[in-house]
Amino acid sequence: MQQAVTVGLDGSPQSLAAARWAADEAEKRRLTLRLLHAWPLLAPEPAHASPQVDQNYWAKRLVHTAKAELQARHPGLSIVGSLVADDAEEALLQAASESELLVLGSQGLEGVESYFLGDVSMPVVARAARPVVLVRAETPVQEAHPAPASRVVVALKLNGPADGLLDFAFHTAAARGVSVLAVHGRSVPLHARVPWGVDHAATDEMTRDAQRELSRVLRPWREKYPQVDVADSIRLASPAKAVVRAAEGAVLLVLGRRAHRHGAAPHLGPLTHGAIHHGRCPVAVVPHD
Repeated sequence: MQQAVTVGLDGSPQSLAAARWAADEAEKRRLTLRLLHAWPLLAPEPAHASPQVDQNYWAKRLVHTAKAELQARHPGLSIVGSLVADDAEEALLQAASESELLVLGSQGLEGVESYFLGDVSMPVVARAARPVVLVRAETPVQEAHPAPASRVVVALKLNGPADGLLDFAFHTAAARGVSVLAVHGRSVPLHARVPWGVDHAATDEMTRDAQRELSRVLRPWREKYPQVDVADSIRLASPAKAVVRAAEGAVLLVLGRRAHRHGAAPHLGPLTHGAIHHGRCPVAVVPHD
């Protein structure tokens, strides 16, 4: 089952914002939207139960309320609710393997404490077999005056395969009718630093080499998606800072991570980790070889 966009619901503002984003994406991709609420203490479903004795009443109400709101916004969208009696992390990982896309709410905390956040979303992002999108809660200003988002930003490292990452970014951009901005961030190496700043001859050569490689990587995707406008950018800054700044006002920031290998601990690199916590727009993490 990979014909659905699944969103994890827990009743928080973050998960409701994620549900709204997921509904929009499911409609554009012409997929079913699945609203998933997981709780280990869900009771077996009785044949007949009134709200007064139904132990699952509040879980059902959570899903029903979200479904009613989203159906009103997207009357033609197929929406299904799903209650799962399981640990949230395991239920979400299973859902990710069965869906085109998994969408979760994100607190997006900043500062040192965010790196120790015991949130379900982080282990799910690190282990999921399919792309996961993290969405922050909407602020009143965002809801009242939404800024137009006209591009998908994709972060490229240029030192390994990126087909899965680029396929997701271009497919999303094509479905939404927006452009793609491919960004490569690279810190200035020590040999290019001089007492008064940087050696511009060295950084110019480094930028030209990276630009040639970036153009080569993007060429087949420009040909595959001729309807998508594409721009690229080489930024001499730490990769995380470069992509977070480039993604300001974007509809989506797309990052890659190495697919989980048997016997290896799930791992998110510093670029992905930093962008998840400090990016303001929705962030997609795409596993790839």
